[in-house]
Amino acid sequence: MGFTNDALSLMHTHFYAFSYSLTLALVAFLPMKSHYSFYLTNGMSILEFGAADQSYLPSNLQLKQHVGIGATQEQMDMNPSLTSSMVLDLNDVVDDVGLRGEEEIMRTLLSKNGEVEEEGFDAIIMANTIDFLVSPREVFKTAWRLLKPGGIMMVPFLSKDAYATKFDEAFTKQWRDMTDDQHMWVCGSFFQFSAGEGWEGLKGFDISPDDAKKDEGGGMAADIMAKLKVGGDDGAESSKPPPGAYLVQARKQRMADKVDEEDVEGYIKSRLWMMPTLEDRDKKLVAPRLARAYDKLDSSEDKERMVNHLNSLPNIYASLIKMDQFAFTFSMQAQLAADLVGDPSFEGNDVQINNMKMGLGLRKPSKDFWAPVGKLTAAMTPEDKVNLLAYIVPRFGTGDVAQDEALAAFVSGLEPTFAVIRSKCASMKESDVQLLGSELLAAEILNPGRSTREQFATWLGAMSDVDLEFILTKRKSYKDEAKRELKSFQEEREAEEKRVQERREKIQEQVIAARENRSVIFNPRTGKMEEFEGKSKGFRLPFLS
Repeated sequence: MGFTNDALSLMHTHFYAFSYSLTLALVAFLPMKSHYSFYLTNGMSILEFGAADQSYLPSNLQLKQHVGIGATQEQMDMNPSLTSSMVLDLNDVVDDVGLRGEEEIMRTLLSKNGEVEEEGFDAIIMANTIDFLVSPREVFKTAWRLLKPGGIMMVPFLSKDAYATKFDEAFTKQWRDMTDDQHMWVCGSFFQFSAGEGWEGLKGFDISPDDAKKDEGGGMAADIMAKLKVGGDDGAESSKPPPGAYLVQARKQRMADKVDEEDVEGYIKSRLWMMPTLEDRDKKLVAPRLARAYDKLDSSEDKERMVNHLNSLPNIYASLIKMDQFAFTFSMQAQLAADLVGDPSFEGNDVQINNMKMGLGLRKPSKDFWAPVGKLTAAMTPEDKVNLLAYIVPRFGTGDVAQDEALAAFVSGLEPTFAVIRSKCASMKESDVQLLGSELLAAEILNPGRSTREQFATWLGAMSDVDLEFILTKRKSYKDEAKRELKSFQEEREAEEKRVQERREKIQEQVIAARENRSVIFNPRTGKMEEFEGKSKGFRLPFLS
């Protein structure tokens, strides 16, 4: 296993010096071996996180390769199953990205045996390691990337009291303070919050030995198992029952390699699975907006350009997370991000991101542009300012002299434009004057070659008050439609939160049901763990359903 600081010291001092008795190995680890036999097949390529001297794989399993990542090379050298190995600290991560040594894993393994398939591993196992991980989400992110599409990750762990007296200080606080039932739920959440819908078939299994079941009657198996002795911390024997064993698993879903015009949102969601910075909430909000932005584009070139610019989302959200969520709501953030990425001129370069920050007030505004624009549009609503910002920002950083001249013409033309509208529509609210004037000016002036400032002034001067009121009304109708859409989305989100809460309330019932339908059971006549006739297919953890 990989650990840091005090945890690593504790593990080096105790863990590898501590060996379970034969009975404990039989009742605690054979369920894992039996479960593995249902999912691992000959010819597979397997990666094991937290590898040590034993992997408890089926003895007749013939693998293409079995790569171990562990804390000490000496322990892994004793493991007869491993074909190659390397030492790596599983608690050394890059926040929100993955293991710091992820690239080293592939580079080192390729140099050692040259058999690591470019597409990834068929399976990843991480036994009795999750309880010591400080940053499990990052470890799961790396695991997702290292798996083949369709590959499975299995995370078995024992009841925390199996070795709590020796490693209590090494447990993460979250693990130490929770029950084993809660551990299964939490383990499932690590899948969900690492790659979201990038995992499918998320299931939990209680593979505990029959005698580990709580509050259940005796029977022959229970009677025999109760007589078995397990070594205590002081080396003496005790009648301590075997620990419970649990396992959570999921498969990597295949990421779409090209846009499906019939399901653009599905493609975009797959692109967002592993994208850093964005929370699950942000991904759900921005994906449908991005899909609509894509559908509005006319040319295949612009659509391809937008797809390439999806990678700029982390840089956008790195700035947006600093905004006051009450003044600048999550839905407004999602709309701004979608509008920016959907603009063919937006590349997400440093100049554009810097101007976005100035427009949002996250940096001191430039004297020649953002300061006067902010002052002249002060009466506009936050939503209208966001729309204007999304249209302006992509015009920066293009390297086009004509575009730079258009930006200068825009800022100098705001006040004269507002003055003309005020003179024609004396009763129009100032916020509407600024909204109408700024959007008309932006549409005509900010696109080089469309209209000069003089041509725009002539056109605006010929407009009547009725014409201007009509344009404003039409503009607001789009806004009202967007509000209705947002309200519908919020209602759907509230309904989904209610469903999630209901699923959480049922989790205990599901765990109990899983115990009654375990995949393996101890046979006292043979002294082996065998497939139970009523073997369950596991129960779906209530995250992805």
